[in-house]
Amino acid sequence: MSNLQPKLCPITGNTESNLVFSYSAPPLDEIGFARPSNEPYRREVWQFYPGGHFLSKHLMQVATGYDGAYLDATYKNLETLVATFERIIGLKPEQSDNVGRFSSVRDFSENWFGCERVPNLLDVGSGLGVFPYAVRNAGWECTAIDPDFRAVSHLNERVGVNGICGDFTELKATGRFDIVTINKVLEHVADPIDMLAKVLDWISPGGFVYIEVPDGEIASMQGSNREEFFIEHLHIFSLTSTSILARKAGFTVQSIIRLCEPSGKYTLRAFLSPMDRELKE
Repeated sequence: MSNLQPKLCPITGNTESNLVFSYSAPPLDEIGFARPSNEPYRREVWQFYPGGHFLSKHLMQVATGYDGAYLDATYKNLETLVATFERIIGLKPEQSDNVGRFSSVRDFSENWFGCERVPNLLDVGSGLGVFPYAVRNAGWECTAIDPDFRAVSHLNERVGVNGICGDFTELKATGRFDIVTINKVLEHVADPIDMLAKVLDWISPGGFVYIEVPDGEIASMQGSNREEFFIEHLHIFSLTSTSILARKAGFTVQSIIRLCEPSGKYTLRAFLSPMDRELKE
């Protein structure tokens, strides 16, 4: 038995697990996060049953935190971040994950609130700011939260939205929002249930939440080099574990789909509403 084998799935509560992938070197194209040069690379991905949730486990001293390490490793500096932002917003619609993402949120919003409503939106973990940029261009009010001060500076100055710097799990709510979006963030945190539950402090009565997480069930069929299983992803979700995540955080799943995005990422998109929505309204 591996000493990395987890005893309990923190999402589903399942205790039975199988080893899916074992790594003795970083997979191709994995981000080169800082770690001691003399430390061997050893990591495992385990899947729990029957819920299907995946956990990535290692004991390495690797800096994958979102308070600066992620920007440093991924974009090197603010100038590269801005250049990457410009490249992505310049993609043709059929090449852009973000075009499909915002179209999905806009369509759901029109069905949820009605076509005349101009919602205000909070985006958590905004990074490059590509999604908030689309929100602003649609004429919606947008606030964006990110833990890296350089990303927040970019959000305020280039993207043109209200950027807040901080760890979302530690921030006090500064307002209420019709829509809260968490795109490709929950897989990076140790306790996704706790993070998602904190959204309840920020969402307006009658509002909804949109989340995106990596789809491990489909990605695992393609092998161990898939981006969904890179080291920065502590969790890789299944349809079942995404639904359990929502319920344990205090939400009802209104819609959940799986798709392969133009970038090739296997993704689960879910729309959620607070369980007590009817009481609040």
